[in-house]
Amino acid sequence: MRSFLFGLILGLILIPLLAFLYFQFGYAPVATAASPFPFEKRFAKLALNARIQREAPKESPVPASPENLIAGAKVYRDYCAVCHGSRGAGPTPVARGMYPPPPQLFKGKGVTDDPAGETWWKVQNGIRLTGMPAFGLSLSSTEVWQVSQMLANADKLPPEATALVSAEPPAK
Repeated sequence: MRSFLFGLILGLILIPLLAFLYFQFGYAPVATAASPFPFEKRFAKLALNARIQREAPKESPVPASPENLIAGAKVYRDYCAVCHGSRGAGPTPVARGMYPPPPQLFKGKGVTDDPAGETWWKVQNGIRLTGMPAFGLSLSSTEVWQVSQMLANADKLPPEATALVSAEPPAK
């Protein structure tokens, strides 16, 4: 019994100490080109999905009208395409240098299978440790909803919106 308690106490001290030293002496991967540390992807995804499920709005105050989809395409071209790419184009130099790599939203199914409220939450709040900024600090609520609706409906955009998301992102 005594050796069990000693082992338990040693484990409770040793594991946090080793974890601290792992970070303190620079063994943790912090460069965007480095491999993730153990369980990083799993824990980050678990926490993100739980938070979105709890906080994402179920209904949009902005309808998916042609005018809003075109306005959302302009927002996407101006603020999102530099990382998430344009329709028909490969990853940008900015996207190639990011870890984790930003999803190319016009490749495959993109986010058309995500509810607009889920995309709204990600655009509004950003995603920690990914490079995804919180645009709720720089775009209006309407603009965030417009780009979220445009992405949710990216497979059925009016021609004007398709042209906007197919254009090269403007140099900033």
